[in-house]
Amino acid sequence: MREIYPLLISGAIIGVFSLIFALAYLFVKDKKEAFGFIRNMKDKDLIRRLMKYARPYVKSFVLIFFLMLASIAYDVISPLMVGSIEDLIKDDFELGRLLFMVAIYASVLIVSVISTYAQAVILQKTGQKIVSGIREELYWHIENLSHGQLNGIPVGTLVTRVTNDTNAISLMFTRVIVNLAKSFFMIVGVMAAMLLLNYELTLMILCFVPFIAYFTVIFRKFSRRAYRRVKDCTTNLNVFLSENLSGMKITQIFNRAERKMQEFSERNAKLKKARTEEIFVFGIFRPTVYMLYVTSVLFLFYLGGRGYLENFSFMGKTVSGMVIVAFYMYINKFFDPIQTLAEQFNTLQSALASAEKIFTVLDIEPEVKDASDAVELDTVKGDIEFRDVWFSYVPGEWVLKGVSFKVNANETVAFVGATGSGKTTILSLICRNYDVQKGVILVDGVDVKKIKISSLRKHFGQMLQDVYLFAGTIRSNIVLSEDKTDDEIMEACRFVNADKFIEKLSRGLDEEVRERSANFSAGQRQLLSFARMVIHKPEIMILDEATANIDTETEVLIQNSLEKLMKTGTMLIVAHRLSTVQHADRIIVLSHGQIVEQGSHFELLGKKGKYYDLYMLQYEKQKLLA
Repeated sequence: MREIYPLLISGAIIGVFSLIFALAYLFVKDKKEAFGFIRNMKDKDLIRRLMKYARPYVKSFVLIFFLMLASIAYDVISPLMVGSIEDLIKDDFELGRLLFMVAIYASVLIVSVISTYAQAVILQKTGQKIVSGIREELYWHIENLSHGQLNGIPVGTLVTRVTNDTNAISLMFTRVIVNLAKSFFMIVGVMAAMLLLNYELTLMILCFVPFIAYFTVIFRKFSRRAYRRVKDCTTNLNVFLSENLSGMKITQIFNRAERKMQEFSERNAKLKKARTEEIFVFGIFRPTVYMLYVTSVLFLFYLGGRGYLENFSFMGKTVSGMVIVAFYMYINKFFDPIQTLAEQFNTLQSALASAEKIFTVLDIEPEVKDASDAVELDTVKGDIEFRDVWFSYVPGEWVLKGVSFKVNANETVAFVGATGSGKTTILSLICRNYDVQKGVILVDGVDVKKIKISSLRKHFGQMLQDVYLFAGTIRSNIVLSEDKTDDEIMEACRFVNADKFIEKLSRGLDEEVRERSANFSAGQRQLLSFARMVIHKPEIMILDEATANIDTETEVLIQNSLEKLMKTGTMLIVAHRLSTVQHADRIIVLSHGQIVEQGSHFELLGKKGKYYDLYMLQYEKQKLLA
């Protein structure tokens, strides 16, 4: 009885660990709301969706599979060859047989090394193609979201999805999947070799497999929980950085640096805590598996040693020294993939957590999309009509209430009114940045919902109050990737009076535009935006507060350009400065989402209504400033 005490003690230790982990599993609850998860996809669903991206590269994965089998041949065969040396020494020793075995051993090793190298190269190339496809699909999907949907998602969140989260998935395709398969076939191959060598000792090793599976199930919960927390905290930190680095000047102006630093420290501390939890989970799982490995080796040495030294038989069979050596090597190769599996499992959980985030974005159904019977508009005259249009950003809070009007081709129509009256909303609805809840909007007599979005928008040119210039050059910001000659670009610049300041720059059209266009004044940015609109020669032009934030000199330049453009196509203008709209063919006055007046500048002044009040208010203000 005393002979099996060491085995009982080891079993009791494993049992205590099993009980502790079971209690932890039962008492630690997943609080989904603490992670910020709206949904909770199952791993099998995530893997199924990810495999869709790998399907076009099946041939590459088949080749990788055969290379993988060749690479693990060495690990399966080498212990048998090492173990057989005992027989070679005991029998009549022949140097030729030894050299033959060495040659076979070296050949197997070389094949394994070459296969491993080729497998790694093909896998990396294939994995990067897959992840590039995911990244492109995600970016394209984001581009197709409506303005309202984009306004509801922080920019930092989207950046994290396209960069960090796709990188995590990259590791899954370039490392985890093949390594998991390799570990599986390694375990199967080693198991088969051990059964052929000594099935009794193999059964002893298999006694540890249920504990490995048990610990894996337990730590799966904690690993996924930790990775979700890390992903959430990383996203929150990126959102904070994206917003506050862009608004750093405001932070400095209002002397809020210490407060913002405190907010950053809080988010950074949460990320640190999440990372620590992740390391803690990993730091327990792998040593636990290693404990099982060491225990199995002790069992082997204990039983094998007794069999070899005291002629002790295990299940009726004596264990030889050759078997002990071979089994020692096999146990290492049996548990090594399992220990590596811990690291791969963590990477897999990270990839699945990232995949869940990505699919959450991909599953957002675009609010504005092409109808099944949508048509192309090859040419546009410029007729626009609103028929009893109702629209709200928030359900029940109507911004437009039964708005109806018609704009004829080549007509210039201005929209004026107090802030919040619905002017900018009208312009956004024409381009289908949003869709109306009630009513119909027609362009050339066709419902805009029946026109393909890309076809509709290519006939519009927009000049907004808040000009956005991309990092690059003046040329790239004007043409926006279209093929235009320098003569065409400069002609557009001269048309809007932007050529004067461009010609003064040392590099002209190749002058660098820095991030957030910090090296250009507001007026210069507005003129570049004007040139961007003109060069595409749109049939319908939209100007939304285009002169609101610029100096008087630039306003005069834009006004001169506007007079040239007014008869080249349909023009819609929104402006608080009534001096900008005096030359419009018609002015539509809005109040609380409804049209209260419309007519020419002089007609509206003669009515002495809402427009007259606005005009006189600005006139008195100008007199005071003068």
